[in-house]
Amino acid sequence: MEPRLKVHYENHVKPKLQAEFGFKNPHQIPKVVKVVLNVGIGEASRDQKLLESVMDELAVISGQKPTLNRAKRSIANFQLREGMPVGASVTLRGDRMWYFLDRLIATAIPRVRDFRGLNTRSFDGRGNYTMGVREQIIFPEIDYDNVRKIHGMDITVVTSTDKDDEAFALLRELGFPFRGQVPVQIGQAAS
Repeated sequence: MEPRLKVHYENHVKPKLQAEFGFKNPHQIPKVVKVVLNVGIGEASRDQKLLESVMDELAVISGQKPTLNRAKRSIANFQLREGMPVGASVTLRGDRMWYFLDRLIATAIPRVRDFRGLNTRSFDGRGNYTMGVREQIIFPEIDYDNVRKIHGMDITVVTSTDKDDEAFALLRELGFPFRGQVPVQIGQAAS
């Protein structure tokens, strides 16, 4: 079964972006290439159970086994030695990426306390969007009773375009709730 957000992209978003930016070639239309989830856990070097907990939660959220990130160099002020674990990350592509984005937009973001919209300035100048999540418990897959420690994560959406305005239009049409924008209903054309 095709992911719901991917079908929405093919049927509604692509034609709208092609008309909006006047693309002649369908390969010029921006698309989401991958989504990267990154969790930094500095105290993981001293608490192995916390590291395992973060890895398990990231696996549940993404549906894919995370990779362990290790320190590249030693920093005495942070009591960090080269090779110590400092975080975990997951790169999602294909259908897993589409399913994750759909869950993020439809269920996780609305569960954020005092949410006023995503910041439109979080684009990197190359068409990629990064957002920070302060609590992993906004994802419904996480069982609050089994959470060892509340931690945040960075979610980076990498697009095929190198222009921020095209990437913004793509994410807006996919349903990302940016500040000052009317949310788009997935499965329906935006007005």
